[in-house]
Amino acid sequence: MAESELIHYTDDVQSHVEVNVITMNPPNPRVANGNPTSLTASPAPPADAHDGKSQQEGSKLSSLLRQNQLIHSLSSGLRKHCDYVKITVPEERANRLPKEWWKTGVAFLYALFNLIFTTVVITVVHERVPDKSVSPPLPDKFFDYVDRVPWAFTVTEVNGLILVGLWLIQWLFLKHKAIVARRCFFLIGTLYMYRCVTMYITTLPVPGKHMVCAPKLYNDSTGKIWRILRLISGGGLSLTGSHLMCGDFLYSGHTVMLTLSYLFIKEYSARWMWWYQWLCWLLSASGVICILIAHEHYSIDVVVGYFATTRTFWWYHTMANTHSLREAPNNYLSRTWWNPVFNFLERNVQTTVPIVFSWPVALPSSCRQRYRMVEGGRDE
Repeated sequence: MAESELIHYTDDVQSHVEVNVITMNPPNPRVANGNPTSLTASPAPPADAHDGKSQQEGSKLSSLLRQNQLIHSLSSGLRKHCDYVKITVPEERANRLPKEWWKTGVAFLYALFNLIFTTVVITVVHERVPDKSVSPPLPDKFFDYVDRVPWAFTVTEVNGLILVGLWLIQWLFLKHKAIVARRCFFLIGTLYMYRCVTMYITTLPVPGKHMVCAPKLYNDSTGKIWRILRLISGGGLSLTGSHLMCGDFLYSGHTVMLTLSYLFIKEYSARWMWWYQWLCWLLSASGVICILIAHEHYSIDVVVGYFATTRTFWWYHTMANTHSLREAPNNYLSRTWWNPVFNFLERNVQTTVPIVFSWPVALPSSCRQRYRMVEGGRDE
């Protein structure tokens, strides 16, 4: 009777161990002589063996299974964290904002041609300005209330030089400077081409008797060429003494540069730079007002210059930043004469230009390595 009970007990132990092995998913069994060896319990101890010995062997076997399970979980965890799948991310943003410096060069030549052509038109119009004794200055409401201040026009040109310098520095630090530059060159060329038209078709008398105009050359073509070269070399500024001709009144070129510089500075600067934008606005507004205080232009010259500059700038950037307008059938802005030029310059710019700044010159390798270390530590 005792022997049968002992055999029944050992059978229970064997079946219990076999169930644990199958459940824990142990490593693959070894193959010996072509037949796989299964993990089974050791033969039943003799009937005279102590019960504690069987329990001790069972505990060793269970601890071994727990170790195998731990190793299996660790190895699976290592595989999970060490096996990386390389995913290639296309640079959509870079492709949607191509540099295309050659288009920027075309826009630069367009602006340069119109600036030089402006000096030619000024020289031609100067010969048609009526004498002050024959045609006195036209009545102007601003001049009726504000007396002339001689040094005010110097303030205008100094403010203009400061704004242009600030915009040039800001442009150098922009990441997408090629796209912004061709926009700037196109608007400068277009606005000065408009100015050539308005100056030529309507020649106004001088706005004040204080103005001293250079003598007329009439048929002296050589003298006119030298005047053109002098005007170009001096940038058309009175500070440099290069602008002694009259007739370039409608509309004001100084108003164009003051307003356009501020518009570009504001458009391509971050919102947190509000103090910088306000400073530039003060420089621009005070410069425009000083044009009138100096009595160097009629009020209509300044008003037309302001409206022509702001509307052209806003129309262009509305079409550039609203891509649904480019193909919209009801887009009346596409009826402008410069729409084909706009499509040429902006065809591959498929998104709004972000306000991103970068160093204009590549940093040394040591600085780039330190920058990557700082960036990596911040990301972690």
